[in-house]
Amino acid sequence: MGRLTLVLLLAVVGLSAGVYVAFRHVPEILGETGCTAGTGRAAVALDPQQAQIAATIAGVAHHRGLPPRALTVAYATAMQETHMHDPDFGDRDSVGVFQQRPSEGWGPASKLIDPVYASTRFFRALAQIPGYQQMPVYKAAQAVQHSADGYAYAQYQTLAAHLTTAFTGAAPRAVWCWPPGPAKGRAQLTPARRAIVKAFGPLPARRSASSGDAPSLQVQAPQASLGWSVAAWLVTHAGQYRLHEVRYAGFRWPAPTGRTGWVKDAGAPAGSVLAS
Repeated sequence: MGRLTLVLLLAVVGLSAGVYVAFRHVPEILGETGCTAGTGRAAVALDPQQAQIAATIAGVAHHRGLPPRALTVAYATAMQETHMHDPDFGDRDSVGVFQQRPSEGWGPASKLIDPVYASTRFFRALAQIPGYQQMPVYKAAQAVQHSADGYAYAQYQTLAAHLTTAFTGAAPRAVWCWPPGPAKGRAQLTPARRAIVKAFGPLPARRSASSGDAPSLQVQAPQASLGWSVAAWLVTHAGQYRLHEVRYAGFRWPAPTGRTGWVKDAGAPAGSVLAS
């Protein structure tokens, strides 16, 4: 009986490890569309909604001037609560990416399903926790969430740290996606500009004319890390806003061949992120 139990245990561990490795290292399992955040052993495969939400949470963290540790806590929390998705339902009256409850004072359900609003409320509560930057990630998350099993957040600490490095721009060119097909129709630059300013705050962002008078969205980024964070947001939202390409700091991400990641582009500016 003991031997059989050991065999079953090893099988379960092996299966779990396989799923974890696939989640981290094999973005192709996502099929027609998906995203990758990070490179090498730190690479994480994300579905489109996970990538969009991760980029948005990073934008809100920038807007509020928060350190990377705050973003790591938020990512670990979101992964445990919803696997970084945005459901309009949950336990009791919980909704949204962080499963916040209107009855507990988090705000109306209609707003909590907006990742910008939900992230803002989460970070506001986290900032009220004394010494949260020195706490283990799971303790900081639990101090905000008051979950039934606070230690559950610990399983996502390493993953959350990898996402933080990718989406804050600390690692250049660390986020890329592959939309389901070529973008059809004209790029929706004005809605994209409004959405990125909503997440990141009042960044200088405007429509402009690039080579050949083709319209583009230009977002100024005085720091390289901010530029790559903005670029990650644009890449993850390319399908939603029909973006054909994103260019920054000597590199270009082309939507039609997005699966291969960023390619060199000597004409891509360093001080602004361009999307068209």
